[in-house]
Amino acid sequence: MGSLCLVLVILQLSWSLSSTVAPPSSHLCLLHQRDALLHFKTTISVDCFRDSYPKIDIESWNKSIDCCSWEGVECDNVTGHVIGVDLSHSCLVGSLFANNSLSQLHNLQWLDLSSNNLEGSLLENTSSLFHFHGLRRLNLADNAFDGAIPTELFIQLVSLTHLNLSSNGFYGLIPHNINLLSSLVSLDLSSYGLDLRFDSQGFDMLARNLTKLRNLVLDTVDMSDVALTPFLNLSSSLEHLSLSGCKLHGEFPTQVFQLPNLKVLYLSENESLTGYLPNTSWSSGLELLDLSNCGFRGSIPASFGNLTQIISVDLSGNSLEGQIPDVFGNLRKLTFLSFSSCSLSGPLPITIFNLTKITRLDLSSNHLEGPLPNHVSELQLLEELGLSNNSISGVVPSWLFTLPSLPRLDLSYNKLVGPIDRIQKPSSIQEVHLRYNNIGGPIPDSFFDLVNLTWLDLSSNNLSGVIKSDMLSKLTSLEVLDVSNNSLLSLSTSGNDVNYSFPQLTTVNFSGCSVRQFPNFFRTSNLESLDLSNNRISGGISKWEAEGWEGLQWLDLSHNFLTALEQFPGNNLGKLNLHSNLLQGPILSTCLNPQIPILKELEEFIISENKLAGNVPSSICNLSSLALLDLSENSLSGTIPDCLENLSYLQTLDLQLNNFIGKIPNSFVNNSLSRLLLNDNQLEGLVPSSLVYSTSLEILNLGNNKLTDRFPRWIASLPSLQVLILRFNRFYGSLPHSIASSNFSALRIIDLSANEFTGTLSTKLLRNLKAMKDKPREWLNSSYTDFFGIVDIELDGKIQHFSSLGMI
Repeated sequence: MGSLCLVLVILQLSWSLSSTVAPPSSHLCLLHQRDALLHFKTTISVDCFRDSYPKIDIESWNKSIDCCSWEGVECDNVTGHVIGVDLSHSCLVGSLFANNSLSQLHNLQWLDLSSNNLEGSLLENTSSLFHFHGLRRLNLADNAFDGAIPTELFIQLVSLTHLNLSSNGFYGLIPHNINLLSSLVSLDLSSYGLDLRFDSQGFDMLARNLTKLRNLVLDTVDMSDVALTPFLNLSSSLEHLSLSGCKLHGEFPTQVFQLPNLKVLYLSENESLTGYLPNTSWSSGLELLDLSNCGFRGSIPASFGNLTQIISVDLSGNSLEGQIPDVFGNLRKLTFLSFSSCSLSGPLPITIFNLTKITRLDLSSNHLEGPLPNHVSELQLLEELGLSNNSISGVVPSWLFTLPSLPRLDLSYNKLVGPIDRIQKPSSIQEVHLRYNNIGGPIPDSFFDLVNLTWLDLSSNNLSGVIKSDMLSKLTSLEVLDVSNNSLLSLSTSGNDVNYSFPQLTTVNFSGCSVRQFPNFFRTSNLESLDLSNNRISGGISKWEAEGWEGLQWLDLSHNFLTALEQFPGNNLGKLNLHSNLLQGPILSTCLNPQIPILKELEEFIISENKLAGNVPSSICNLSSLALLDLSENSLSGTIPDCLENLSYLQTLDLQLNNFIGKIPNSFVNNSLSRLLLNDNQLEGLVPSSLVYSTSLEILNLGNNKLTDRFPRWIASLPSLQVLILRFNRFYGSLPHSIASSNFSALRIIDLSANEFTGTLSTKLLRNLKAMKDKPREWLNSSYTDFFGIVDIELDGKIQHFSSLGMI
């Protein structure tokens, strides 16, 4: 909305300027003024970025043509004096005031050099500007000027009516004597990011003295030091007030909403700005209102319905509460309305569905309830409808899918029920989001007549029935299909399914449904992601079923009943999840054969919680792109392959809860490794000292093994270590005093229980565990957070429990 505001201001100013500048003069322009312009041309260059072009071709200026006919130059049609120069958006590069040639244009009334790359400090180079005795308009917007705004500027140019210094590199305090420009009608000092600032005295003087102001734009000017009482002194002529992102704070005066000529009010992105909407006496001509992401409280008053000229309203992200008043019957010009992310409740106002010009309507993330109307014939121009994250109930009315201009429908996270009404006249809708409702029954056949659909999300409902390939075959534009978490919904496994093509489909999610067999009919698409987790797929996947998935990059078959895989689907898998199945025997040695280039790009391989047995084949080390390898909770045995050190991208290695024997390889020299889980095996020997080079290590769990070693003092030097589990091993001896002096700067959990440590424990060690005061990170699962803030150490045959008081 801020950009819309700026466009409107530019249009308004452009109209104002063009309406006062006379058409090109028939007189020859004065020679000394022509020469001044030509000299100015020699001091700058033209340099456009990439595919941009200058609006005004200053290179076309030459002596052979009357300068009053030059592009960007306007003359008085009686005297021939140059009164206007517009070189905005003209790719000018150089120093604006490197010479004083423009100062010879004594009758210049307006100058627009905005949106160029003119550099230099106005503070140092403005002496020539002060010679523009007749200057009435100055626009230096969107340049690269650097420096504070010179105070002399406002002393010399007291006749200015329009001043625009926006989007430059100015910084520092806006001079108080800006209030001397008492003829100003329009002032724009908006900046890129809070580099300019107003103090309370300066803004108070401006509000009192600039009595002719109609447009005041100060977006992202730092006004954190400005009290709000001076707003009561703003000119009654004010039509446009824009103060977005100004760090305003305190309670905004409601009287500003009542300024008699106010048409545009933007206060967005002032999070500490509070206040209330006026119960009566709004400015009757208000057209644009944006208070988004502020702290306004209270309710939306019924007087809101008196804003008959209103075009756009954005009150999103405030603390408004109560019901939305049903007062939209007279707001016939309204095109944009957003009350999203407030705390509004109660039923949807019926008259809001009668707005014939509305293009964007967003009421999402409130507490609105009740059903949608059964029939709506208006909203024919609606392009965006946001009703998600509410408590809307009842059925999904079919008129929602017939709106001619609506590309996206989002009713997710509500309490809608089914079945879905039959759609009589399908529209050109492209996205439908109905996830997390209570919609039941089958998906109606008419749903698949929405032939322009690119995204269909019906996940987390109570849908039932079978989705057949011939139903989906109509949706030739479909890119994303998500019907996950519909436990009674299944997928056709007909042999004819392979005959259908889905050329645009890239993502399919059937997780948590009743799929019983690996599907056939997505193989002829360009599918990249397939999620069939939490289903009832049993048996194996044959080589025939695994063919034809060349584009598949992400495959999740976890939580099924798979017993065998002859071959992985696809040749370009990047993520493969087979967690919690019934896979048994050796670890897929056929699929991991280095002669079969199936998994060259595999980054995540999860095959935990199965019934795999035997050794880990060395061919697994050929998966050179692996970042995550999870073989946990199987019956794997033998030793851990030494070649794992070759996996230079490996971040997580999880081999816990198996039957590995032997020593931990002394070959972990991997700066990427962040999680190493080898607990609950039969590992023996020492903790490999090479782990000291794994400086990214965050979790190290070696618990429940047969390791025999002293406490590895180098562990304290690992800068990122947050979890250290050594419990139930054969560690012995005293804890070295050196670790008591270590920072353990990141350590949150340490478990040394059920070992053979002896001696005393320094309380200094406990005091150094400062990270235990912080909230644990999300990845710390429940098995770790059980120990959060607790140090368990077995000393002299007894487990001593230490709670770091004030740190838990």
